Amino acid sequence: MAKVWYCLLLFTALLAGCTGEEDPITMNQQPPVTEMDTTVSYLALGDSYTIGTSVQEDERWPRQLARALQERERIGVQPLAIVARNGWRTDNLSNALTDDPPSGPYDLVSLLIGVNDQYQGFGISGYTERFEDLLQRSITLAGGDTAAVFVVSIPDYAFTPFGGGSEAVSREIDAFNQAAQTVTERYGIPFYHITPISRRGLAEPDLVASDGLHPSARQYRLWVEEVLLGQVTAQLRRSR
Repeated sequence: MAKVWYCLLLFTALLAGCTGEEDPITMNQQPPVTEMDTTVSYLALGDSYTIGTSVQEDERWPRQLARALQERERIGVQPLAIVARNGWRTDNLSNALTDDPPSGPYDLVSLLIGVNDQYQGFGISGYTERFEDLLQRSITLAGGDTAAVFVVSIPDYAFTPFGGGSEAVSREIDAFNQAAQTVTERYGIPFYHITPISRRGLAEPDLVASDGLHPSARQYRLWVEEVLLGQVTAQLRRSR
């Protein structure tokens, strides 16, 4: 009987020993690391819509775009620089670039500017001239490569509680966007329309931030998912 108990104890010890040898292998296994196909530097120029007024830093559309490029397209973004501020007009952005020039060149440069020119009553002709100067600066910051630049249309704040559905505001936003698009296309640079998404703001209140004026994180996500990600990915792959 003692011999039987001894055999049972020995068998149990051996079984435990085998299990102990396999555990570290399982514990040390790491998920496969997905290497990036390429890594690009990105500079985003703009105003409150680019700096993401009323949303968290990682909810700004340039950051959401950078994250989507990495997670879905294996395109790393490093570094991501943003030169933008709430309330900036075209002249404010231009002055900021003169006073503290970004250290380019960048592999990708975006430009979204003009709503404060419209809101503060500046004329289309003056806006067009200043916008073209900023577009030329963007090209320079992209190392002279127009294929590395893109422009994003101005959202329509008429479709927010602040804008109150004003048709006059919408007409002016259309006019400013048309002026910017005409200049942009003359340089052979893509102009990406996110304005239709912003015009869902009154029907879909969660597209508007808590301040009742600026886009919410969800709206910025829709900019990325419905318009920017596919277009920018194709743009980057063509140029590399």
